[in-house]
Amino acid sequence: MTNSSQNTSHGSSQGKSASFWQKYQLYFLLIAAIIIRQIPIVSIPLNWLETYFHEISHGIAALLTGGEIINIQLYATGAGLCTTQGGLSFFITFFGYAGATLWGWLIFKLANSHQRTAQIFSGLMIVLLLASIVFWARDVLTMVIIASLAVMFVMTIKMQRLYYLQILLKFFGLSILLNSLFSPTYLFDGRDLGDGAALSSMTMIPEVVWVLLWCVLAIAALYSLIKTNKKSYL
Repeated sequence: MTNSSQNTSHGSSQGKSASFWQKYQLYFLLIAAIIIRQIPIVSIPLNWLETYFHEISHGIAALLTGGEIINIQLYATGAGLCTTQGGLSFFITFFGYAGATLWGWLIFKLANSHQRTAQIFSGLMIVLLLASIVFWARDVLTMVIIASLAVMFVMTIKMQRLYYLQILLKFFGLSILLNSLFSPTYLFDGRDLGDGAALSSMTMIPEVVWVLLWCVLAIAALYSLIKTNKKSYL
């Protein structure tokens, strides 16, 4: 009788622990992403990841509006450049930061929905990254950076427990969202360069308006994830 009681108590404790982790998992991952952003060397692959999604979003916008991608360049510093031809300039320019936000939100949502979905998404990301190397990377550094990102996703897909794959992809999604929230503020450098300045010259709307709009979109995406998470455990 004593052993039976102890086993029941232990199982109940594990259930409560799992429930607590699931309920507050998003916040723990968000805090981890914020902390890791402050660590120079460790944060570099995450910066590359956000930059890749930023640049590929420019490229996808070009393709969707009848243009083409000429090349994608990524730099060790975390900067990047997507050269396109044709398409709608406004949509292409706007979609860099907005697209990165959408990618971050989508990665978290897909990873959170089902373990198999997370695995399939990782596989598709490997295909997209390899295609980027073959069709749009023109320099060795860009190829090495994109290949490094592909290896990251290969490592996730090889995890024995898909649960850990979900956790890592959620972390990636939140990291990308954080980067898309803070990165636009770097445009306030007084140099009149970048997507905000380009949109300002196209529309005569001040750069600060576009920067704030991108930040608001990132905050809205993050709030959406938090709200959905709360509803799941009410």
